[in-house]
Amino acid sequence: MSLKAVLRGCGAFLPEQVLTNEDLSKRVDTSDEWIRERTGIRERHIASEGEMTSDLAVEAAKAALANAGLTPSDIDLIVVATTTPDLTFPSTAAIVQAKLGAGEGAAFDIQAVCTGFIYALSTAEKFLTSGQHKRALVIGAETFSRILDWEDRATCVLFGDGAGAFVLEAQPAEEAGERGVMASYLRCDGRMVDLLYVDGGVSSTGTVGHVRMQGNKVFREAVTRISDAMVKVCAEADVPVTDIDWFVPHQANERIIQGVVKKLDLRPDQVISTISGQGNTSAASIPLAYCAGVADGRIKTGDLVLFEAMGGGLTWGAALMRA
Repeated sequence: MSLKAVLRGCGAFLPEQVLTNEDLSKRVDTSDEWIRERTGIRERHIASEGEMTSDLAVEAAKAALANAGLTPSDIDLIVVATTTPDLTFPSTAAIVQAKLGAGEGAAFDIQAVCTGFIYALSTAEKFLTSGQHKRALVIGAETFSRILDWEDRATCVLFGDGAGAFVLEAQPAEEAGERGVMASYLRCDGRMVDLLYVDGGVSSTGTVGHVRMQGNKVFREAVTRISDAMVKVCAEADVPVTDIDWFVPHQANERIIQGVVKKLDLRPDQVISTISGQGNTSAASIPLAYCAGVADGRIKTGDLVLFEAMGGGLTWGAALMRA
């Protein structure tokens, strides 16, 4: 029997604490105008002391389960995309599973930085369509504020914390119809590690380290590689890019998003953007943006949605889904 991975529900969570550009201007040599002009970001949410990545993930998961009309016991697979885990081990997914009371299904993390949610979505889809699992929680969750150098204005102005979650369900193809994850495209070029990385780690320095980025070089790579991934994932699904209803990009930088829109001749009103009020939440940004589009009524059941992201590695990718 042919199976498809169909979205049953989505959920989002943002920490209560908000850090505005004006707040940042008191900590580092920057200004609201400088940040908004270069990134489109106005403010971002920051996790409070003691508020961990798993806490954000659990709240997003609870919201997604409620939206799907399901309970934690209905889930037999949890995949968490994160670069900022609670602990070196066990996985944040294992901690989330315990906090949710989700039983003993499979649970693991995926680390592909900002592309993490695309990697997690693609991985979960393979498990579901193989018949190995029935329902999956796919979560992007980050406390990126914990790895920022708050004296480096090139990076500290960009990132925020948050979590978003999808509930995917394996359904017979005849029952799902056109709905479900249609295709994904994943890539990495490790030769460009030095463009975006953290200068610490367990086996190298024994420290957490801070985010370091060559912003101009990342920007130049982003538009070309993201656009190429979007074209290729649509070709794999035999769907013209012009047929998509909604473009839900990784919320890295408003200029990157608009560059992709222009390159692929998309309409600005097709874009779901949350970057102004959330900043770059890394692996959480795609599900957060998708949930925003669902919540305000723009994204509806049956709509064709195109996701994309690029992150450290460099990693990049795209996914196509019928909502």
